[in-house]
Amino acid sequence: MDKWWKKLLQPLSSKEGRKLHKPKYLIALGIIGVLIILTSNWFQSSDQPSPGDLEQSTAQQAGTGQAAAEGAEMTDSITQLETEYEKQLLPLLENIQGVSNVDIMINLSSTHKKVYDKNLIIGKQTTKENDKNGGEREIEDYSREQQLVLVRQGDREVPLLTQTSKPEVSGVFVTAEGVDQMKVKAWVVEAVSKVLDVPTHRISVLPKK
Repeated sequence: MDKWWKKLLQPLSSKEGRKLHKPKYLIALGIIGVLIILTSNWFQSSDQPSPGDLEQSTAQQAGTGQAAAEGAEMTDSITQLETEYEKQLLPLLENIQGVSNVDIMINLSSTHKKVYDKNLIIGKQTTKENDKNGGEREIEDYSREQQLVLVRQGDREVPLLTQTSKPEVSGVFVTAEGVDQMKVKAWVVEAVSKVLDVPTHRISVLPKK
C-alpha cells in the first residue's frame, strides 16, 4: 500500500525529462478528498446518539425528577406535622407545675399511615402427570393475590380507606426551666410519653441554663 501511494504521488517524467505532475496529483487529491469526507461522516454518526438512547435518557430524567418531587413532598409533610405536634404539646407542658419557658423538638419517622381494605383471592390449579411406570399423580398449585377494594366516589373509583394511624415518633427533645428537679422532670417525660405514644427512652428532657 505504501509503495503504491508513493508511486502515485511520484511525478511522471517523460523521456525528454519533462515532468508530468498534474494527472496523478489530481487523482491523489481526489482520493484524499473522498477519504476526508468518509472519515468526517463516520465521526459525526458515531457521536450522535441513537433515537433509543435519547428515549432512554428522557425516561430516566423524568423518573428521577418524579422521585425527587415525591421525596420533597414527603419531607414537607413530615416537617408540617412535626410543627403541629410541637405547637399542641408546648402549652400542655408549660401548664405542669414548676415548668416554664419550654422549647420542644419532635422528630417523626413518617407521615400518617393509611390502611386500605383488600380482597384476598386464592387460586388453585391441578395438574396431572404420568410417570415412567404408568402411574398417575396430581400436582396442586395455590396462588394468593390481594386486590384493593374500590368504591365509587363521584365519577371515579377510589380505594376504600379502613384505618389511618398516627405517625411514629422517633424522638423528642425538651428544654425547660424547672426540670432540674427529678420529680418535675419525671412529670414532663410521662406527659410527653402519653400524649405522643412514644417510649420514654426516646424522650430527652434537659434544664435550660
